[in-house]
Amino acid sequence: MGVVVVQAKEQVVKEQGVQYGEMDTAEAWLRHAQHLTTVAVTDASLVKAFLGRWKAIENRLLQLPSLLTEMAHLHCLSDNKVCKELLQAMIETLEEARGLATKCTELNYGGKLHTQSNLDSLCGKLDLHIHDCQLMITSGIMQENPLAICRVTPESTREAIRWTIRDLLAHLQIGSVDCKQRALDSMLRLMSDDDKNILMVAGQGAVTTLVHLLDASQPAIRERSAAAICLLALNDSCEHAVVAEGGIAPLVRLLDSGSPRAQEKAAAGLQGLSISDENARAITAHGGVPALIEICRAGTPGAQAAAAGSLRNLAAVEELRSGIVEDGAIPIVITLVSSGTSMAQENAAATLQNLAVSDDSIRWRIVEDGAVQPLIRYLDSSVEACAQEIALGALRNLAACRDNIDVLCHAGFLPRLANCLRSGPVAVQLVAAAAVCHTACSSESRRLLGEAGIIGPLVKLLDAKSNTAQEYSAQV
Repeated sequence: MGVVVVQAKEQVVKEQGVQYGEMDTAEAWLRHAQHLTTVAVTDASLVKAFLGRWKAIENRLLQLPSLLTEMAHLHCLSDNKVCKELLQAMIETLEEARGLATKCTELNYGGKLHTQSNLDSLCGKLDLHIHDCQLMITSGIMQENPLAICRVTPESTREAIRWTIRDLLAHLQIGSVDCKQRALDSMLRLMSDDDKNILMVAGQGAVTTLVHLLDASQPAIRERSAAAICLLALNDSCEHAVVAEGGIAPLVRLLDSGSPRAQEKAAAGLQGLSISDENARAITAHGGVPALIEICRAGTPGAQAAAAGSLRNLAAVEELRSGIVEDGAIPIVITLVSSGTSMAQENAAATLQNLAVSDDSIRWRIVEDGAVQPLIRYLDSSVEACAQEIALGALRNLAACRDNIDVLCHAGFLPRLANCLRSGPVAVQLVAAAAVCHTACSSESRRLLGEAGIIGPLVKLLDAKSNTAQEYSAQV
């Protein structure tokens, strides 16, 4: 919605003798909008060219008087900046309608196709003004004293926060680009302050508007909307609302066309949503896998980590694994294991672990593409037990394919197993014991296990209280 130009103000002065300073009030803009609507309806009714289009325009113009009358009776009209901006844009459109009506009446409109396009555009603008007026009237924002909607503080009541959110939502739906940007900044601060505020944002119906803004033409609006949707997607109580309002498709589109910041937030939002198997399938259906792989290849470090986290979750769904492999994920994910941030490395290793859960052909392909050495280096460099468990878990799953055993043994996997069994945390020891079970598939591999010093630590596991540890040790 554009802001009216100076020429429109000068037109008001010329036609009605209104003092220039008087147009600073919403009431003055409303009175002029009412006047122009009456004139525009008359002008439209006199046009004989393009009758179908002008009839549609006239029908829309006839809806404005009652809406403007309702707006005139709203409380605190003069204090509402959004209402003023709406009226300014409406006046600009009404002036355009009068100009087009004059040209069509005088048959001085130029090219036919160009004029038809202008008339269709005029219809669209009038539809938007009608929608915005109805929203302004029904939203309830104008019914309250704006002074009661104060800056949110830790001491603010739930009612004050609720009205603040509704005020911001009105700005997002009706305001100018700058107005939307400021409203998004305020909403993001509010959501970041307290998880309860995220729930209130969702409860006030803001998800629909935020999802719609993901496809805005302005990069700054897309970035901020993606950040807000990300916070909602990462909240267990709100992620269903993001999905229900169609948030997955625009998030995937942002991976392809968004700015680096928008891509990062979109990937993080998809990571949160993809925890659900149903959402993972929906992300895949919307073309999310190739987009996530490309982010893993060339995105910002933060976007790479989040995209790898999304692939990690998608790979946990059995029927999606082959598609992920066929889309070329394995080489890109292996590269991240070697060179990504710590979080990207963890998510990439976990993606390989999930891909290698049950299919020997995928296990063999992962090894063939060179995953063993990067996973071993990641295991060696990992300090935290969680990272060790993931790296070892990926290697364990690869060892479940007999064709991979020789490669693993020659890469130095067995000494690492022995070390994990001797000194690793309990969870890591259990994964190592399972890997030993997979590796001990032949007399030769069992001999190599003995030479690597694995038998002693396994015997100790027999004395462990864990039934799982005893079971793995006994199998070997």
